[in-house]
Amino acid sequence: MKLFSEEVVGQLNGKAADLAHRIKNKEAIIGVVGLGYVGMPIALEYCKKGYSCIGVDVVEEKVNSLNNGINFIEDLKDEEVAQAVSDGLLKASTDYQALTEADIIFIAVPTPFNANKDPDISYIINAGERISEFLSPGQLIILKSTTFPGTTESYLIPVLEKSGLRTGEDYYIAFSPERVDPGNKVFHTGNTPIVAGGINETSTILASYANNQIIEKVYMVSNPKIAELEKLLENIFRSVNIALVNELAILCERMGGINVWEVVEAASTKPFGFMKFTPGPGVGGHCIPIDPYYLSWLAREYDFETKFITLAANVNESMPYHVVNHVIREVAKQPVALRDARILIMGVSFKKNVRDLRHSPAEAIMLRLFEEGIENVDYSDPWAPEYQAVNRTFYSVDLNEEKLASYNCVILVTDHDDFDLDFIVKHSAHIVDTRNMTKEISHGREKITLLGYTEPKTKYVMEH
Repeated sequence: MKLFSEEVVGQLNGKAADLAHRIKNKEAIIGVVGLGYVGMPIALEYCKKGYSCIGVDVVEEKVNSLNNGINFIEDLKDEEVAQAVSDGLLKASTDYQALTEADIIFIAVPTPFNANKDPDISYIINAGERISEFLSPGQLIILKSTTFPGTTESYLIPVLEKSGLRTGEDYYIAFSPERVDPGNKVFHTGNTPIVAGGINETSTILASYANNQIIEKVYMVSNPKIAELEKLLENIFRSVNIALVNELAILCERMGGINVWEVVEAASTKPFGFMKFTPGPGVGGHCIPIDPYYLSWLAREYDFETKFITLAANVNESMPYHVVNHVIREVAKQPVALRDARILIMGVSFKKNVRDLRHSPAEAIMLRLFEEGIENVDYSDPWAPEYQAVNRTFYSVDLNEEKLASYNCVILVTDHDDFDLDFIVKHSAHIVDTRNMTKEISHGREKITLLGYTEPKTKYVMEH
């Protein structure tokens, strides 16, 4: 692996050299398939650098909004999107034929898993099939969607070659994974280093050169499989470490008298050899809940079981159950039948201060509550006025003293800065805090159950 430098562009010749020339002179037209939280920032960054961009998406509402200069991605600035459209640099279509004008095509489509937690790369395959209908000599295809090793070579390329063009000779292809962190105010598309791995050296150089126009640092790796697996490693690394502190949190509760949050803070004082992760009600977003299963699915093909990775995923998926057990115990102390208990969930976004609801722990907690017979469940979240979960539509409730007092238990799930924690603690009957959000609150501690801490316990020894 090495950091891309423009010096290697001099090695190119023929159609590849022509494309590099167009990239350098900002004559290359950029195509983006999938106008979501990955595709839209890519398109906008190129527009800000003076490139013309064509976005393709199957959702007509998105396409119409974008063509009217309306931004629908919260991390992007409304005025920048409107300006790109007004300047004629950014346009969108539902028709893949529009990509015949593009020199470079980024594929940034969803990669979920199915009910059996097997990878679903149908969006990638469908995009590849449509692109192949209009694929032209000299085009560069860059897959951004997170997926398992071998997707680019074993699944996407065979579809693209239906065009009759030869991979690596007539057209070029590489995998360069996204590294978008919704809500991050420091790192964004432009300043987050990425990697690129092409089907051959020419593809790698072209993909790196194209990315380098909008991204400061691009690292070249040997092939697409390396790039595909490193992306999974990034997210599985987080999954494993979150599982570690989640398990430690449960142990601290069992032992009593040890606050896992203070333990983590204490360990964080070490300036080397430790990276801070905190416990919580479960993991959310598009990557961490999904990526471990992408790799474990692939491993089975090689008669290998990813025991450690799968165990971590199982620990994280068990946390909503653990949270609901806390709720049930607290409701049991009150003069109300479980089926009549009223529960309020604070925050349904998967992380703080974002509107992204994908795979939020809130939905898993709702499901567990319903399974236990508790169906009087509401939520409040200033970032999500409406929430589709467990086959229902919920609407965020406005809070006041009387409303808060009507709930038997309030669960703090997402640590939004907008929440008035002092007010919530003061007027709630009981609180289950899954994020240590109430750490600065001095009053009402007796009605707070903190994930990862219980009061000191007397240990009894069984006599034999």
